[in-house]
Amino acid sequence: MARFLMNAMFASGGYPWTVVRVEDRDAYLSALDHASIDLDIGPFAGFIAERVRWSLEKTGNSRKRAGP
Repeated sequence: MARFLMNAMFASGGYPWTVVRVEDRDAYLSALDHASIDLDIGPFAGFIAERVRWSLEKTGNSRKRAGP
């Protein structure tokens, strides 16, 4: 359910659906453990950011960062 809600928020911002591939499952669960057990969200945020970049590349989306 959490990944669905995350993707719904990404999609509402114009980002493509972000998929955690089967081959990335161990890295995903490890990053999730760090966030849940160690209260360190860094590895999870990095993992999700990498999956978003991958999804953007696969869809050909050239979404640019908002900046000043």
